Amino acid sequence: MRILFVGDIFGKPGREIARKAIPALIEREALDFVIANVENSAAGFGVTGDIADTILSYGVDVMTSGNHIWDKKEVLDYIPRESRLLRPANFPTGTPGRGSYLGRTRSGEAIGVINVMGRIFMQPMEDPFAVVLREIDALRPKARVIIVDFHAEATSEKIAMGWHLDGRVTGVFGTHTHVQTADDRILPKGTAYLTDAGMTGPHDSIIGVTTEIALTRFVTGMPAKFESATGPGRLNGVIVTADLATGRATAIQRLNLSSADVEAMAPPTPVGR
Repeated sequence: MRILFVGDIFGKPGREIARKAIPALIEREALDFVIANVENSAAGFGVTGDIADTILSYGVDVMTSGNHIWDKKEVLDYIPRESRLLRPANFPTGTPGRGSYLGRTRSGEAIGVINVMGRIFMQPMEDPFAVVLREIDALRPKARVIIVDFHAEATSEKIAMGWHLDGRVTGVFGTHTHVQTADDRILPKGTAYLTDAGMTGPHDSIIGVTTEIALTRFVTGMPAKFESATGPGRLNGVIVTADLATGRATAIQRLNLSSADVEAMAPPTPVGR
């Protein structure tokens, strides 16, 4: 089984490159299932139902999120009725939505997806290390292949989660910092790991925000309203290959694709069109 995990889709530039890249990657890489973090897809802050539906139309099978999931009020009506949009499972009991998803690949194989959020430098949450084990136990009777999106700030906490889940899930991929790390590996017991999958969006920016606005805030210390940067997007993500019999990862490949890379993947336009 080959699974694509797309790093945080940020704003319109992120949606645009995802629209072009994901169908091309599905074909070129013979992908069976696509996961994308979408919590910044609406102008860099949150997600709406319309945007989530559009991202699903690109070929995404399930969407994960994080601390920005509630930034757009429209999502409160959408998330209870769309099981393919997850929020972190360690939000308090009674929070709308769900933190895990049991899906099917294009060939009908079962796959589980879990979304949890870290606690270091983040808002107070239930213990992600305990909650994720409960979610795994709920999915395990139905799916050998399980992918975890760990939305967290601290590198140490993300690495700890990787070791915590080694041999228990197929892959643990970090999100939230928008900067792709280069520590992709398969841990000793067969779990694919990457500290941060990166950002799918405008990389000529400060983690997606217009450079001038963010820089002014750092230099002056004065508050400023952040805006999503414009310009061409870049897709960050990771492809993992899993053994269906064991659920273990057999290969991991980081992706860092520019707009030019994506255009090169598209088949040439036939003469006469």
